[in-house]
Amino acid sequence: MIPKLHYISQGNSPKEHLENIQKACTSGAELVQLRLKNISEKKFLKIATQAREITAHYQTRLIINDAYKVAKAVKADGVHLGKSDSCPSIARKHLYSWQIIGGTANTIQDCEILLDKQVDYISLGPFRTSKTKENTPAVLGIQGYTAITDVLKTGTPLLGVGGITTEDVADLLNAGISGIAVSEAITKDFNSISIFHKLLNASSTAEQKYTFD
Repeated sequence: MIPKLHYISQGNSPKEHLENIQKACTSGAELVQLRLKNISEKKFLKIATQAREITAHYQTRLIINDAYKVAKAVKADGVHLGKSDSCPSIARKHLYSWQIIGGTANTIQDCEILLDKQVDYISLGPFRTSKTKENTPAVLGIQGYTAITDVLKTGTPLLGVGGITTEDVADLLNAGISGIAVSEAITKDFNSISIFHKLLNASSTAEQKYTFD
């Protein structure tokens, strides 16, 4: 079981990322992804260790973006791998058996490759243009998600990602998306976490298993 709402950390510095992770945890986040770019592995390990301490205190799950060796070292709950990051199969060999792996996809072909590599969830996007990422692939929108979910029959959770707000949740669920990863909307207002939970029919204290037709 994987929470339906993922908060992807944001901040102008590692310190801000940690502060925002703390705010997300106190606001009821069930899963946080630490996403730091252009940082040395040594510094990433230090920040990830602090993030692990924060999330453990609140019993919030922690996913590390890209750096699977860091994820193993701090015993995070898993790792998220972008399309240009390490191969999930390679990461799997290094991680503990209980750690989960998520992957990023933009097309149905991307999804099929990730499913072949037995990822635990797929982050499919972008839903719309996001300010948190540069050189983003083609925007999917609701029609793009529907086109993929109509063909892709899988029990693996598909998460929508990319500029998602509370107003988008109902349409995304109708399009066959089972959860969402959010950065900007939550960083702007951490109280929105409880709203996202309600819209996703996910309790802030208990996870619900995904149901598929």
